[in-house]
Amino acid sequence: MTHTERPMPPLNADERTNLASWLDFYRATVAVKCEGLADEQVREASAAPSALTLMGLVQHLTEVERNWFRRVLTGEDVPPSHGGPAKTEGHDGGFELSEGETFAGACARWQEEIAVSRANCAARSMEDTTPFMGGEVSLRWIYTHMIGEYARHSGHADLLRERIDGSTGV
Repeated sequence: MTHTERPMPPLNADERTNLASWLDFYRATVAVKCEGLADEQVREASAAPSALTLMGLVQHLTEVERNWFRRVLTGEDVPPSHGGPAKTEGHDGGFELSEGETFAGACARWQEEIAVSRANCAARSMEDTTPFMGGEVSLRWIYTHMIGEYARHSGHADLLRERIDGSTGV
């Protein structure tokens, strides 16, 4: 993974720019937390009994992007982002690591999924809705949900990185 720029979201922008910028800020925050680590380091679990890893977070965020911006927003029928059939019970959301998977591959898939997400959002207004859980969900709600998802996992990434090599901040 190369050095990631993490631009500050604009202080005074329209709603769409504001939401998209904050989502990009948190996407970049997770990427920054993973920079400079070897494959074995991003596979290190946080602390027993948790099996949470930085690589698992990246895989999970790839799956979350795919779910909200493809399956939900566009109704696209796509398989899980990290291979294998979707689990009906105990679905891990991408957190489980595979032996043959590299971190570079996981990051490339994540960035590809983000590009698809951006393209799918660009074609819609904030008021556009799609069926979800017996109702309708708007693109505005999906953006807000994704900001919360990434903010939460940015905190996890910060703690994981500190445990791996003592790096804090950003």
